[in-house]
Amino acid sequence: MPVVGALLGAVPAARGPAPVPANRAGNFQIQTRAAPAVITVDCRDIEAIRDELLIYVADNVGALPALKLHEFVLTPIDDSAPIDPGEVVSAVREYLDSIGEGRRFEVEARGDIVEVRSTDGKPIDREPRTGRIEGMFSCAHCGFVTRYEAEYHAHARIHYL
Repeated sequence: MPVVGALLGAVPAARGPAPVPANRAGNFQIQTRAAPAVITVDCRDIEAIRDELLIYVADNVGALPALKLHEFVLTPIDDSAPIDPGEVVSAVREYLDSIGEGRRFEVEARGDIVEVRSTDGKPIDREPRTGRIEGMFSCAHCGFVTRYEAEYHAHARIHYL
């Protein structure tokens, strides 16, 4: 056993993690790390701008997004830095303000769920932007342009790796 390990009262492990120091009673301490927070953003009232909002929020917060039916989920890029729901709320509010819809919607975090609700009961009613420019597909992140939808989708996934 290494001298340092003997001084700390550690027992060497045959395989796997490094030795864990024992407490005074001789019991081993198990060190666990909390799982990173996954934030869900409920977009039922803003379906028409969900994709644009997802890109804006993921870029501002530094998270990996995943689309669901009426919502999107954000997971941290780095497991050691969980996502703060307050940052997500701020990013959503900034985006709504930038498109002139900030007064019509309330953004609230409840645990790991961020809800975006209409204050007047009316959802956003406009055509969603598809990223198409006159028969071309354009990436909202970097401006990449292609004629082929499959190539566009493959390119867009690269931004979230």
